[in-house]
Amino acid sequence: MLKIAALQMNSGGDVRKNLVSADILIRQAVLAGATFVATPENTPYMGTLENKVALAEGASGPIGKFFSALAAELKIHLLLGSFCEKAGIPGKCRNTALLFGPDGGLRSKYSKINLFDVDIQGKVRNRESDTVAAGREVKVCWTSFGAVGMAICFDLRFPAHFQALRKKGAELICVPSAFTSHTGRDHWEALLRARAIETQTYVIAPSQVGLHGDEGLPESHGHAMIIDPWGCVLAERLDPTPGFVMAEIDLRYQEKVRKEMPIFQ
Repeated sequence: MLKIAALQMNSGGDVRKNLVSADILIRQAVLAGATFVATPENTPYMGTLENKVALAEGASGPIGKFFSALAAELKIHLLLGSFCEKAGIPGKCRNTALLFGPDGGLRSKYSKINLFDVDIQGKVRNRESDTVAAGREVKVCWTSFGAVGMAICFDLRFPAHFQALRKKGAELICVPSAFTSHTGRDHWEALLRARAIETQTYVIAPSQVGLHGDEGLPESHGHAMIIDPWGCVLAERLDPTPGFVMAEIDLRYQEKVRKEMPIFQ
């Protein structure tokens, strides 16, 4: 049994303020009993794509050290949903998630593969690929409590990514996101539950919520969720404000689901 918390945040353009907000919510989740906490996509900075490139740093930079120290202090597994990582490519960064262990050590790193390039007339226009270099490797990290598959936001729309995670042994999959309100109200829950059902995994979905200051960004949908391998919602935050949701993960139940419906055999 494992208690997992998925944060819901309203990050903006002030990195220091965002880190303080994350720190507070993570500590609250741990006080509530969580031993694994996941933060949303773009936790330290929710701003323009151009500024993300300017702010990019390495995994062992100040932001990585901040979350590493927090994981070690609280003795938890901690997923930084994503930050702007240096890509070594002029004019580009990577959208990268970092998973830390209870000793503060970096257990895994995943860079978003499927980038958010959309043009929904009059609603949402975005070209993440203009300033973000796509990752190339599907990642599953083996921990003391199970195998954690890693995805970020727009990856959710690509079932093959989740099938690959399952085939690599994933037992739970984290999908830190900043889903837009326009698409989220129709697609967010449907896609999360579908991916959980298809892969028979627990899906943990921390999220950004609301408007993000004066950066001209679309409103984020929120609705942080945790879903079980049968596709049932274990926890969800319907309140459009920062906070967290928490649920207990039972891998014995997952084993039962997979045994009774052996779709991968």
